[in-house]
Amino acid sequence: MKWDLDSLFSGGSDSEALQRYVKKTEDDVAHLEQLVQSFTAPKHIDQTKDFFEIVDHMQLVMKELSEFGAFVGCLSAQDVKDHKAGQWQSKRTEMGARFGNTATAFEQKLVQVDDATWQALLKQPEVQELSFVLNEKRDRAKDLLELRQETLMNDLAVDGYHGWGQMYDALVGRMTIEVDGEELSVGQASNKLGSEDRTERKEVFEKLQNAWGSHSDLFSETLNHLSGFRLQMYKHRGWDSVLKEPLEYNRMSEKTLSAMWETINDYKHKYKKYLDKKAEMLGLLKLSFYDVEAPVGASHQKMDYQEGADFIVEQFQRFSPKMASFAEMAFQNQWIEAEDRPGKRPGGFCTSFPDHEETRIFMTYSGTPSNVATLAHELGHAYHQHVMNDMPMLNQGYAMNVAETASTLAEMIVADAAVKHAESDEEKLTLLEDKVQRSVAFFMNIHARFLFETRFYEERKSGVVSAERLNELMVEAQREAYADSLDEYDSTFWASKLHFHITDVPFYNFPYTFGYLFSMGIYARAMESGEAFEDQYISLLRDTGRMSVEDLAKKHLDVDIEEKQFWQDALELCAADLDEFMDLADKL
Repeated sequence: MKWDLDSLFSGGSDSEALQRYVKKTEDDVAHLEQLVQSFTAPKHIDQTKDFFEIVDHMQLVMKELSEFGAFVGCLSAQDVKDHKAGQWQSKRTEMGARFGNTATAFEQKLVQVDDATWQALLKQPEVQELSFVLNEKRDRAKDLLELRQETLMNDLAVDGYHGWGQMYDALVGRMTIEVDGEELSVGQASNKLGSEDRTERKEVFEKLQNAWGSHSDLFSETLNHLSGFRLQMYKHRGWDSVLKEPLEYNRMSEKTLSAMWETINDYKHKYKKYLDKKAEMLGLLKLSFYDVEAPVGASHQKMDYQEGADFIVEQFQRFSPKMASFAEMAFQNQWIEAEDRPGKRPGGFCTSFPDHEETRIFMTYSGTPSNVATLAHELGHAYHQHVMNDMPMLNQGYAMNVAETASTLAEMIVADAAVKHAESDEEKLTLLEDKVQRSVAFFMNIHARFLFETRFYEERKSGVVSAERLNELMVEAQREAYADSLDEYDSTFWASKLHFHITDVPFYNFPYTFGYLFSMGIYARAMESGEAFEDQYISLLRDTGRMSVEDLAKKHLDVDIEEKQFWQDALELCAADLDEFMDLADKL
């Protein structure tokens, strides 16, 4: 249940191999700086040799920085007290800023290339397959400030913007929660919120609330300064909407985002009935926030780690033998950190090592059906990267919304199989409810995050937002997103949710819901196509880094995702699980 990091760089945060790798990466970054500095925008197609060399070298540096960053992230996650890993993280951030400055300088020089020369350049065999990404970079460069200002912002972000995100991680790493006389990490304590015992859930919830609340002044500092930096950056660039960056990053139109949320709102009444039914089943008038994910019955499908692994591989095999083979390799090669122990970071993730063409998965496994689904989810991420390993680095840059598609699809395959393997109606009800809970998470919990973040950023434009006001905004967003179905909300959720404090990607919320519903459409197509769909699916995944999501959907699914019809069809699939649950609940 522990991953193998030594096969990547032996020795952990004291690794000599890592030191050598970082030194080589620094040298490569410096060489890229020299190449870009001496580069002049070509005025004719015959003057492009330097351009090709820079593109090649840029992809090498991207690969090395990703490798370095992934390893440091793994070190920090497996042991929050690894201070040397924290130093490496600072080093990686600093090198990332240097690369960012160089990339910005190069992209701004590309703006100086006239359109005719640029179009001729993109037809050259050396870069033809990179044309979408290179076009995207050139267009985005037109939206930036002049080079010296962008460079200054990147440099200040190391100890400013990114520094606040790292401060949040450091604070959370020091937090412990005492439960039944035992000191638990935040992640371990949070796992107990899924307990069948409401008294335990309530006790843990209140202890977590107290812990986050007692540090809320510190967390409001990190969130306000992080968002303040981002807003100042937008202001100086002349960007009016806080959604501009996340939408462009996700290669997605605002029309698509609006169509998705509007359609979800159309279906909220169904999920309100579900929450009311669940309250009735638990003997409550209304659910509290800590009851939403509570089990409604006992499942006999608790699996130890080996059983969980075998079940995942077996179910992947039915959908995609290639995905099953990949998952088996990941288990055998110890690419997964799943041990339930103190000192680990909360949550789960998959990270890629493009130089080794490997991935690593992080989670805390305790054997519940939800744990099995999470493990499948992260293996979906890993498989997505696996099928792209042979592609140029620039074309491997798929955004979070489509990244969540492969993972959610993998999770759905396993969750569906668990329902079909139920040994009784009671167990089937429990497992169906686990699936419905996932929809509630994407349609209500994630929606609350989106509403909170949107409104918080608007208020932040006028000045610092107090911890008390952040609590109010959080409850208001949750009340709206959950259709006023609960009697108690999580006012400190803004402090406890890591995603609000991440600096890599702004608005780390709506892409989850997009990926969930987009994967529904893919899953339905797979069920129709049978074995023939495996290669079509791989083709879709390989395109995720080189086209907009609208074009991706049109090419591979022949649908227009800027219209509500696609989202309605996807939501009908989710509603089918919900209807089956409600019918079975009435029957029992």
